[in-house]
Amino acid sequence: MLDLAGPLHEWIEEGRDFAVATVVAVGGSAPRPPGAALAVSADGTAIGSVSGGCVEGAVYDLCLQVLQDGRTRVERFGYSDEDAFAVGLTCGGTIDIMIAPYGADRTAQAAALSAALSAAAHGEPVALARVVHGPAGLLGRAVLVRPDGAHEGGLGGHPDLDRTAIAQARALLDAGRTGTVEVSEDGSHCPGGLTLLVESAVPPPRMIVFGAIDFAAALVRAGKFLGYHVTVCDARPVFATRVRFPDADEIVVDWPHRYLASTDTDGRTVLCVLTHDAKFDIPLLTEALRLPVAYVGAMGSRRTHEDRDRRLREAGVSERELARLRSPIGLDLGARTPEETALSIAAEIVAARHGGTGRPLTGSGTPIHRDERRAGQLPQPV
Repeated sequence: MLDLAGPLHEWIEEGRDFAVATVVAVGGSAPRPPGAALAVSADGTAIGSVSGGCVEGAVYDLCLQVLQDGRTRVERFGYSDEDAFAVGLTCGGTIDIMIAPYGADRTAQAAALSAALSAAAHGEPVALARVVHGPAGLLGRAVLVRPDGAHEGGLGGHPDLDRTAIAQARALLDAGRTGTVEVSEDGSHCPGGLTLLVESAVPPPRMIVFGAIDFAAALVRAGKFLGYHVTVCDARPVFATRVRFPDADEIVVDWPHRYLASTDTDGRTVLCVLTHDAKFDIPLLTEALRLPVAYVGAMGSRRTHEDRDRRLREAGVSERELARLRSPIGLDLGARTPEETALSIAAEIVAARHGGTGRPLTGSGTPIHRDERRAGQLPQPV
């Protein structure tokens, strides 16, 4: 739901009543992940999506029904072999969707939701934990959690339940992830009784592109398309200019290794080294491969890669650190142009993020949509 924070916050400010349908669980192959949402206002305006079109009409009608009766509910949609005209997912998976009403009332729940939407709309990091499976009296209850542990709202029930929900939400917020957590009604960490959906709203992840070359300009555009905050860094001011990189969020003129050592990175950051010049690459990669970032890739031929590996070993980079390096950068798409090369790099970044193989789906027999937790991208409950 937080991906609709901007317009939903406006609806609250305008005093509109609305219902939000949120994907809370996914089974098998499904087009949208947990947290994806469709919102419908009392005047029938709809924004967002829960399925890419498969069940949108039925969910829209459910939102209108919830606006009428005020009752939060969870509905499951899946593929029906028996009835080809049944409302379901053509992709063959199942999704559970929680539909809940929200309005201009001044309850603690409404205040927590409004604060979460306002924070997310203004780019502030925040997590929203909601009960999506459990007793009817708790269904839809929410607590907002900020990075420092400050919170608003509450789930009710056992006094330890809020404490557990806040701790779980902070863990997911720190990782910048959205996911579900199984807890007991008494607040213990043992699964049983309650499922919480924790949605994290965090600033966009960073992509730092080192090397102000024509391939970098194409990669900047691809990075922006994927939702990254993109920085271009090069030590040569004649090349690192706004004219050459109009789409970049930031352009930095500095030695790459010095800039990387001084700037903020995290577990979502991707570093793309396109300079293929040893005087820049070796000190930069020595620094990069020791940082807890999501991806480190370096451009160059096979020969350049072999020489780079040798120099990095001589610089003291360990075999374990070297194993993190994606070099030559990108997937084998047969790319030739800067745009095609940028596509191959972006494809490798997406595959690394979600545990994809990079192989054609045709004839592979592997799941199209992977469980993020199994792919190692979601933190386990603590």
